[in-house]
Amino acid sequence: MEEVGTKTLSDWHCHLGEGCTYDPASDTAWWFDIIERTLFQADLASGAVASHALPLMASVLAFIDDQRQLLATENGLYVRDIADGRLALHVPLEADNPATRSNDGRVHPCGALWIGTMGRKAEKGAGAIYRFDGDELRRLYASITIPNAICFSPDGATAYFTDSSEGILYRVAIDPTNALPTGNPAPLFDHRGGAGDLDGAVVDVEGLIWNARWGGSCIDVYSPEGDRVRTIRVPATQPSCPVFVGRNFDRLLVTTAWQGMDEHARAADPHHGQTFILDIGARGRPEPRVRLGPT
Repeated sequence: MEEVGTKTLSDWHCHLGEGCTYDPASDTAWWFDIIERTLFQADLASGAVASHALPLMASVLAFIDDQRQLLATENGLYVRDIADGRLALHVPLEADNPATRSNDGRVHPCGALWIGTMGRKAEKGAGAIYRFDGDELRRLYASITIPNAICFSPDGATAYFTDSSEGILYRVAIDPTNALPTGNPAPLFDHRGGAGDLDGAVVDVEGLIWNARWGGSCIDVYSPEGDRVRTIRVPATQPSCPVFVGRNFDRLLVTTAWQGMDEHARAADPHHGQTFILDIGARGRPEPRVRLGPT
């Protein structure tokens, strides 16, 4: 396993750290503690970290413009005003099903959002993956248990995703103009039987897929052909989501979690739930802004 320069961005022990993103315009990173209904904001220049209490569980944040964000939550997609934190429902997301919540998601280069849902207790097949084009949600895949690793190739022609309970990283051809599938998902990497589980992922400028391995204390890097080309140590057992940060997008922010760990396990993993920045010797891409239609 490869060792790289690593620093702690936040020593807050997130119950379920997830959904990290980066805004180069303000040089700020954002992520959630889903279970504790908290949104974190870090100024990378100063290292200052602020927390914002939320009225509901949220898992994905995308920028609409310099003043507004879109949050994927347990019952809908909400517009958040950055200045005062006000939330306004834009479109419901399985609001009629209290047994589910949002989970992993990412914005496609065209501005469409892919967002997954799952059972609050990870009930088998309770979730789905949707595409949001700014106005409406369209369900793409049903019977998903734990949707994760949603990300896209640099040209926008390929989507990647996994069901963490299954252990297979999939790729699927999509229309780069609207992020809708044009083919059927096919296995890219089979992780069944391996240590840990496939979790959140992001793609760099070369098209390599950087995947957090929950329970494996590492980030795995896969080629578009499905070869594992690097494995980088993370100083916590349960990495959950990566994103490229910094003005040159040459560092990797990684969230982690202590969900499911008892007191003994947490004691054995003193950095559980903390948020890190890794010097990884690679370059990522800016996260696209999400396209939003009228309410």
